[in-house]
Parts: sequence; structure tokens; C-alpha cells
Amino acid sequence: MSTRWRDAMGRALYGPGGFFVSGSGPTDHFRTSVHASPAFAGALLRLVKQVDAALGHPERLDVVDVGAGRGELLRTLATLAAASDDTAGFAASGGAVGSDPSGGAGGAVAAASLGPPSGGVADREPLVRRLRLTAVELAPRPDDLPAEIAWSDEIPGRITGLLVATEWLDNVPLDVAVHTGGSWRYLLVDPLTGEESVGGQVSPADAEWLATWWPVPGAERDSPSDLDSALLTSVTNSCSSTGSGFRAARPAEGSSLTARSRPGCPETPHSDHGIGARAEIGRTRDAAWAEAVRKVDRGLALAVDYGHLRENRPVDGTLTGYRGGRQVPPVPDGSCDVTAHVAIDSVASAGERVARCAYALGSQREGLRALGADGGRPPLSLAASDPAGYVRALAAASAVAELTDPAGLGGHWWLRQPVGIDPAPFMAR
Repeated sequence: MSTRWRDAMGRALYGPGGFFVSGSGPTDHFRTSVHASPAFAGALLRLVKQVDAALGHPERLDVVDVGAGRGELLRTLATLAAASDDTAGFAASGGAVGSDPSGGAGGAVAAASLGPPSGGVADREPLVRRLRLTAVELAPRPDDLPAEIAWSDEIPGRITGLLVATEWLDNVPLDVAVHTGGSWRYLLVDPLTGEESVGGQVSPADAEWLATWWPVPGAERDSPSDLDSALLTSVTNSCSSTGSGFRAARPAEGSSLTARSRPGCPETPHSDHGIGARAEIGRTRDAAWAEAVRKVDRGLALAVDYGHLRENRPVDGTLTGYRGGRQVPPVPDGSCDVTAHVAIDSVASAGERVARCAYALGSQREGLRALGADGGRPPLSLAASDPAGYVRALAAASAVAELTDPAGLGGHWWLRQPVGIDPAPFMAR
């Protein structure tokens, strides 16, 4: 039975046996910046230290990872914090952190990208003693997650520190609409086959969001009857060019897994019909981000995701799926990831209204470079004077280069929303 995309997506991803709440987690199906290199966590640790300084080094510093997968980011952050601050102090606060999930070589890459630890104050507790790490995810807590990382199925309140959401918003379920006859109508989907049909007109609230954030591109092209017949299409179509300005996401280096990226392929079973303009209604993402920002008492909320701006919305939409390291049609039956790019300007506006403070929006490339991760290659002279150091520095540069590649992960958006602190340190790109 056909239903709206928002409902189908919610059940497929988060319902009983859903894609994100069962199995081994998303790492078997796609790679994010977190999975690509521990250098990403190394840069975020620098950001954690900046937030700590902006807060005046509080007794408790929260780091909350929303959409945490299986806790990969927080595991690596804990390891790096212990290594760069005071390993003994961390052990005293709750036991061993656990091994670096990316392996020893990855730890070296992250350490190299992070640089030397910042100076401390003698009478201040080390950062690692004050860190409180919380993973937010609907899946069960992994058996091997270190005890010092808390696990929750909802965002905790009264956060003082950093809230980070890496490729979370793109998986917040949303409705899809098509423009015809002078108005927007919901698209319905059969959860078992992915076949679409046209439903009723969108609600007044969704119509208002579309009028504000997703303008109709050009004149209408077809009548409602044309749309009904054209949208009933098989999901067996293969991934191909859509003419929407997007292209297939490149395979992640060193892995068969696809990196979900901002210019990623928006292939869906319906994208090649040239019918009415499609829109992905981001009102649910706005609400999700606003609620996340609302949970921060003082600190910074950071969203990292692929998305688009009002002046450059994709005519054919971006809905797609991932399974087993490959991009697939988005059939919402629970067997694959179902994702759509984020209307990042709309999300940013929603968070700003809650925080009552300006936000900063830029690319991941800009964000990582501002944190000292520029991917610069070491001088060749180092190879002669310190061969081992040269190899380590070259590995660090290669890892950061992937994270900052503007055609891939570097093209992701970084949305920084300060709450209750001086925004100036987080505005620079």
C-alpha cells in the first residue's frame, strides 16, 4: 500500500528491524568523514578545545554525537584526548579508553594532523578528566563500547560543550512533493517496490515551507494525468546521469564503500522522466535541528552534511539509497539506507531562531583548514633527515586531502551554531 515518503522512510530506517537499528551499522554500507580517517576526529578535538576555552574551561565539558552509528567518532576522540592531554588522568576518571578503532597507523595519522597539544594551566583539571562523551543513536548500545562513553536514544538536555551531528540530518525522514497544476502534491511510494504515485495537495505548513525555501524552477511541464502515469515506474532502473547538476559519488579511496558526498548521485527510479519539478520538504529537518540546538545550554552545535542552498535546489531531487557499499534505488523496505540532501540554509535559519545567535556556514574544506588540517605535503627535505617522520607526515597529508577534497567529503557543509557564548571564534573560515 502506497504511503507518503516521510512515513515510509521512518519505518524503513528506524522501525522494527529498520536499517539503522539492526545489523552491524552503517559502516558496512557507506563511509562518512568519521570512517574515512581519524584525522577528522583529530580536527574535531581542536574544535572541542576551542569550545572549552570559549566556555572558560568548565568542570564538565560535554561532547554529544547525534547519529553516532556505533560510536566510532567518540571512541577516536577519547583516544586522542587521552594521548594529547593526560592518559593517567583519563584512566583515573573511569578506566581505559579502549583501542583506536582505526588501528595504530590511523592513530599516528590523527596525532600528526592534530599537532602538539595546547598548553594547560597547572591548577586546572586536564580536559580529558572533564570530558563527558555521549553517543545518541536508536540502535542498541554496542557490546564493545567503552564504559566511559554514555549511550542514549535521545539527545540529553542541558549540554555544556559541543553537540556534533555528522550526516544525521540527511537521514531525518521527510516528505517528497511534485509541482503540477500550479500547486505542490505529495508523492506516495510503495514500500515494497519503490514505485511512486501522486497523492493529494501538501498541507498549508508544507506549502509555506516550499514557498519560502524551495521555489518552483520555471514553468510547469505536464498535467496531473501525465504525472500519475509517468511516476509509476520500476525500481530496477540502474544509476545513470540525471541532468540535475549532480554526479555519481566517487568510490572512497582504499575501499569499495561509497562516500556519501554533496555532489553525490541523486539517482532514484523516477529521476529521468522530465515531468514536474520535485522537492524534498525539509521542515522535519528544520525541526530536528532546532530541537538539537535547544538542548545546548552553552556551547556549539555543529552539523556536517551534504546539502544545497535555495538558489541552487536540484530540480529532480536527491533521494537515493546505499547498500553494501554501492548506491542503489531508494526502496524503503528496510534493506538499504535512504537519504536525501539537506536544505542547509533552511536548517540553519531554524537553529538560529532557537539560539538567538548568528550561525556560520561553510564547506568542510574551509572548516578543517580553519582547524589546522590543510592537507599540505611535507617538504622533500624531511625524507632525507627523518624518513620515518616524512612517511608519517605524508600519511597525515593524504588523509586530510581526502577529507578536504571539494569534489567529495570536502564539499560537505559545516553549520556552526554558537549558543550562549561569544560567536566570534567560530565565525572565521
